[in-house]
Amino acid sequence: MKMIFSSFKSLSRSVHQEHEEAETKTDGTISSLTVWRKSLILSCKGFTVINSNGDLIYRVDSYAGRPEELLLMDGLGKSVLTVRRRKKLGVLLDSWFVYEGGDTGHCCATNQVSSNPTWHVTKHNNLLKPNQKALAHVFRGRSERGHCYVIEGSYTHRSCKILDGSRKEVAEIKRKEASINGVSFGLEVFLLVLEPCFDPGFAMALVLILDQMFS
Repeated sequence: MKMIFSSFKSLSRSVHQEHEEAETKTDGTISSLTVWRKSLILSCKGFTVINSNGDLIYRVDSYAGRPEELLLMDGLGKSVLTVRRRKKLGVLLDSWFVYEGGDTGHCCATNQVSSNPTWHVTKHNNLLKPNQKALAHVFRGRSERGHCYVIEGSYTHRSCKILDGSRKEVAEIKRKEASINGVSFGLEVFLLVLEPCFDPGFAMALVLILDQMFS
């Protein structure tokens, strides 16, 4: 695992250097993260997120018995956000809530989760609106009126864009295939590209939700 993680860090630096060379022509302030769809803890599912310097900045470790809740932690194991899946009787599609902080029942969490959600995410209903390109809609708080963001594209192919209310792109999920030291990452490693001022923790929460929706 250590050898794979070291290789992953090297991959992160090379990927970011390549990406930044392409982006500086238009906007040198755009940042990107390398997301690995794998936990660093054996027997756990989750995510490992590296910045352009190869530093671990986010991690998710999904333990058995907690399928309806995911905890986003920073590189030191401090809870950042909690994502909870909500199944409502009589409603065709599930929804997800994003809370500040984390569940104190988690071994690495130090913050209590907030009582009210910061964000509410719903999967797009293709039966009602089949011609739209949307994958999901993001609302503030518990509301489902006037979405703040819409996610379009294909998470399955790691090709998504997050657009704000004015249709401006604020983040993007991009596919990046690689094979190093005999390890092929394929779709398990991808880029999360962020416009200035867009919260990377919130962007990762959306990645977690998309992964539950389409994996």
